[in-house]
Amino acid sequence: MSNYVIIPGGYHGGWWFQPVVDALRAHGHEAVAVTLTGVGERHHLVSSTNLETHIQDVLNVLDYEDLDDVVLCAHSYGGMVATAVADRAAERIASLVFLDAQIPRDGESLWELTSESERQRFVASTRDGVLTEPPPGLDPRATAHPFACFLQPLRLTQGLDPIRRKVFVWMSGWPDSPLAGMYDRVSDDPGWHVEVWPNGHDIIGEACQATIELLLREGQEDDEALTQPST
Repeated sequence: MSNYVIIPGGYHGGWWFQPVVDALRAHGHEAVAVTLTGVGERHHLVSSTNLETHIQDVLNVLDYEDLDDVVLCAHSYGGMVATAVADRAAERIASLVFLDAQIPRDGESLWELTSESERQRFVASTRDGVLTEPPPGLDPRATAHPFACFLQPLRLTQGLDPIRRKVFVWMSGWPDSPLAGMYDRVSDDPGWHVEVWPNGHDIIGEACQATIELLLREGQEDDEALTQPST
């Protein structure tokens, strides 16, 4: 049995990953998709929410649910959060799965990592400087996202080096993808397993079954690693 914690991208709550959570649980695993503060059904808590708030959201799940050997999965903006969580709680993480997600280094923000067109969209879609509205075409349950989360630089101590297994999936079907730079960052790194899928960024709408299969494989990898005799 594996423990899965899934972090959605911007504008989405944990409900977006419910088909994946249901499938993982049907295979006997523990799985939770986190709704970050100020987003989704927690959008009423937006006041003072920033990237650090979201990092603490996930650290609290690990601590209060007492989860170890976790497959930590992140989509899009969720990679900013997952990177910091893995940096601070590496002892709890068995593997990382980044699904078309940001892979920041120390001192970087999503604002810095994304494309100029995305930065322009963020600015154009905010009326008050506090929230940025979701782009067209998302799930109707998507809500505005706290703008500060995209602006705040990430602070890391040890980075992702202590994590034994790291997976990055690039969705190459998104024209002018702002995640292309993340693919370039890890595609030749032997510390990462990299896959390229021909889908767009809507991973649940376009690649839900592939995501389930990937996560099940990761859980199996972790189970096998735990049962290997030490040398």
